[in-house]
Amino acid sequence: MLKLIECPRDAMQGLKDFIPTETKIEYINHLLTVGFDTIDFGSFVSPKAIPQMRDTTAVLDGLALERTESKLLAIVANKRGADDACQFEEINYLGYPFSISETFQQRNTNASIEESLKRVEEINNRCQQHNKEMVVYISMAFGNPYGDPWDIDVAAHWSRRLSEDLGIKILALSDTIGVSDHDNITDLFTGLIQELPDVEFGAHLHSTPDSVIEKVNAAYAAGCRRFDGAIRGFGGCPMAKDDLTGNMPTEKMKAYFDENKIGTHLDEKAFDEAMNRALNVFPH
Repeated sequence: MLKLIECPRDAMQGLKDFIPTETKIEYINHLLTVGFDTIDFGSFVSPKAIPQMRDTTAVLDGLALERTESKLLAIVANKRGADDACQFEEINYLGYPFSISETFQQRNTNASIEESLKRVEEINNRCQQHNKEMVVYISMAFGNPYGDPWDIDVAAHWSRRLSEDLGIKILALSDTIGVSDHDNITDLFTGLIQELPDVEFGAHLHSTPDSVIEKVNAAYAAGCRRFDGAIRGFGGCPMAKDDLTGNMPTEKMKAYFDENKIGTHLDEKAFDEAMNRALNVFPH
């Protein structure tokens, strides 16, 4: 079954002007009525690193969760963040950005790839203790701008390590800078889904507007059934580079699925309203 993960956290985190807490709460509360499988709503990271997310706890306190089936995901970068997030029963998933680019891993989490494996193990242990599930984002899965070694085999190697050695069940292949294309998406998803059938693979792809459909089609045709997006394509990774490549616009992915009669299980009226509300939340 198709799972759509809406990512207001990813859409907001790179913005310099602080979005008022109440605005975040109102927007995310509406997203909870749309029917997304999961809302990536906030992060428990240093406010110095990501100032926009310093109010995640206050946002969580304001969410109306009693009438939604959508689950909540929060990003953490270390054990301390995981400990903070695990205080809240309302959070279902903890996400960790695991870069297969050594340069970016240092830049994003101030840790080497090998150190990050230890962090994944620690965070996953916390998840198991607190009845949560871990989502590991394989960032720079389709290449990097730093000249670090990359090919399909590198991405597959780290996916195997995370799955087989650490027991991670959800891996989101992430195109942090928008360099994925039909061929490498097809090759990576096809190979890994066949090799690691017990893992749920997701697509967290950043994209320019003209290549969205090509990327969604390639991932879906290769067997991916979990897709991250952000309404109107807002956002991107502030730690990657200054010129952000936007998130996959949820409405364009939805149009692809609708056209191909692939059920999204979204409330059409609530989705249209979310499209309108996003214009009042994000600069455009």
